This record gives sequence, C-alpha cells and structure tokens, in this order.
Amino acid sequence: MTTETPLYLRVADELRARIESGEMQPGARLPSVAELIQQYGGSNSVASRAYKLLVDEGLVVSRHGAGHYVRGTETPELLVRRHRRRSEDSPFAQGAAEQGAVGTWRHESTTEQASTAVASRLGIEQGAAVMHTSYTYLADEAPVQLAESWEPLELTGSSLIALPEVGPYAGVGVAARMRVISIEVGDPVERVHSRMATRAEAQALGMTPTGPVLAIARTYYDQATGRPVETADIVMRGDRWVSVYGQPPRT
Repeated sequence: MTTETPLYLRVADELRARIESGEMQPGARLPSVAELIQQYGGSNSVASRAYKLLVDEGLVVSRHGAGHYVRGTETPELLVRRHRRRSEDSPFAQGAAEQGAVGTWRHESTTEQASTAVASRLGIEQGAAVMHTSYTYLADEAPVQLAESWEPLELTGSSLIALPEVGPYAGVGVAARMRVISIEVGDPVERVHSRMATRAEAQALGMTPTGPVLAIARTYYDQATGRPVETADIVMRGDRWVSVYGQPPRT
C-alpha cells in the first residue's frame, strides 16, 4: 500500500526545485497563494503550509500583505536604496528582499494638527488635520531606518487609506496607496544631507557610539494638480545604507 505525498509537500518541492535551479533568482516574487491554488488546487492551507515550510528552510522570505520572495544567500553589509515608484509592494520590503534581508517595520499612527513646517511642506493651513505615522524599519530584525510621515486628512480621511498601515492597503508604498484614490504621484522630491544622529535617533537605531546618518526630507506630489500628498522625514544609518539614483540605459 502506498501513501500519496501530501499536496503541500508536492507544491513545496516544485517551488524549491525552481529556486535551487536558479529559475527563481534571489529577490524574485513567488506566486501568490491564489495563483498556487489555481495551479495545484486545494485550499489556502495547502499554499500556506508549503510557504511556511520554505520559510522555515530559509529559502523564502514572507512579508505580510506583500507576498513571498526568494531569499538571498546572505545579507549584505550595505543596503542599497533605490526609487520604486511603480511598485505595489513596500519599497523597503522589496528592496530588502532583493538583497537577501527580511524587511519589517514597526509603526504608530495618530491624528494631529499640522505644525508650521509640516503645513508649509504639504501646502495646507497650520493646524489642519494630518495623519502622522512614525516608523522604525528593520533588516533581519536590526533597526536601520526611521521615518516620520504626514498626510493631509482632507485628502485621505474619508478613504480606505486614511491609516497607512491598517486595512486592505496596509504594507504598500505611498504611490500604490494614492492610486486607490485616483492620484498618480511621480518620483518624490528629496532633499538629502548627512549629519550626526541625535541621541534619540542613535538609541532607536542601535548605534553605539552615535554616528553619521543620511537625513532625507521627502515629498510626493499629485502629478495632475501639483498638490503635495505626503511628506516625510527619513533618517538612515550611514553605516548601513548607500543611496542610488537613476538607471543606466538598457541595451
């Protein structure tokens, strides 16, 4: 009497073979749970168990709400930051996965009144309602980046994207979220400079002793109207990041 191999193991075997053969390169996004069900049949649990097995084996990275990715063989000492305006995924999560790291973040959102500086950057009145979200980004559980983000509630408050990290569009980038309310943003405008980390930043980023950081003031604009739709202050560990702009021509 023979016992048939469980379906989830067969799915995992086929995905593993594609990864180990090089067909699926490090950073490549794997089929969604729905796509696996369509291809192999079975239920959500079949695909989920297959991916859990591959994650436990260290071959696959799972990002809640963003899918599964082929993990690289090692995490580089330097993380490369590139613009990913068209990505539906979080730019941080995708970029970390492509470099063999697991990108996650902690967040907290609160409704606030815009300060003078934030109001100026968003083109709104001082004291207008904004959604303020604080982020700590981690690569393989080590903090590497901080961000403070503000969005005008007049624009997003009545939509499903009012809370950036809650609801069906949690975990995606600004560009993808804004498309939900029919706003297309271009590449953000960024002002980048280096400085020493403050004591609070150094503590949050695990920098002992304190060291240099890249400080970025970023603003996204509605391409149709020119209106600012999000602005953020980003702080990145200077010893972990290199920022790359532009792309060479394809030949």
